[in-house]
Amino acid sequence: MTVEIKIENLSVKKGHKTSGYIPVPQTDLSLPVTIINGEKVGKTVLITSGIHNAEYTGIQTAIELAAELQPDEVNGCLILIHPVNISGFENRTMSAVAEDGKNLNRLFPGNPNGTIGDKIAHFIVTAFFSQTDYFIDLHAGDGFETLTPYVYYVGAASAAVVEQSKAMAEKINVPYMVKSFIATGGAYNYAGSCGIPGILIERGGEARWSKTEIHLYKADVKNVLRSLKVLAGAVDQNAQKPVDVVDVIYEIARVTGCWYPDKKPGELVKKGAMLGVIKDYFGKVLAICEAEHDGVVLYQVSSLCIIEDDTLIAYGKIAV
Repeated sequence: MTVEIKIENLSVKKGHKTSGYIPVPQTDLSLPVTIINGEKVGKTVLITSGIHNAEYTGIQTAIELAAELQPDEVNGCLILIHPVNISGFENRTMSAVAEDGKNLNRLFPGNPNGTIGDKIAHFIVTAFFSQTDYFIDLHAGDGFETLTPYVYYVGAASAAVVEQSKAMAEKINVPYMVKSFIATGGAYNYAGSCGIPGILIERGGEARWSKTEIHLYKADVKNVLRSLKVLAGAVDQNAQKPVDVVDVIYEIARVTGCWYPDKKPGELVKKGAMLGVIKDYFGKVLAICEAEHDGVVLYQVSSLCIIEDDTLIAYGKIAV
């Protein structure tokens, strides 16, 4: 750990903490960032929230952790962004960057000469990933999605990075974890391809948050930080250890219409089971969604509206 951590206009000496806005180059946007430079030597962990700006449980968790954690508790450095998609948050755009309508978590590694979303992604990679040893990305179901709590971990990376990422995921108090085989697009996926172990936590959804969810979310993050020796203390043995969900199917809507799901997140399904139907505005069935194999529902759209080519529901096999 260096004596001083510097990211653009924010500079923090060892044993200190600061919060402020960091401008995104070639845009009018500035990101709210907290840097906690611990008193003791350790690793640097980046914690992002609000890459999908209506996923409020992750954002509120990052806000509270940034306020609560102090340098004398930290071995190494914590960098928290809360939230990343600031213009989307302030314009209630769900997953999209307000200025260009793009899904920010599909743009990594970004492009300094692209649209606003491309520039944000590029800035996160160049200014933040370059100083990061481990990465925790806080998500939830979007404003129109409901889910069972679970965690993704990096899978498209070196064996050592995958192993470390899975070890992080195992510290999350959720029933399921999913190994991701994507190397670009998602922030933590791209970070993994750069040699940074990371996870993406899913908890909450439907553009809501509660104190209970935030309590559980903060406990998750702190447990990972303890496992990385960034926070002191014993690692909790969670009530449930996540099991791998494999062969995940992200069912895509073939048409735009009204969506009527038949299952709930966390529910077990059998091959051939009805997952839901899409109807038109007169009640005529346009499409039927059936399970291609046995598994568990991870998340699904909970709004009546469904748009062609959007993900309807995600489910996968529970590894045995």
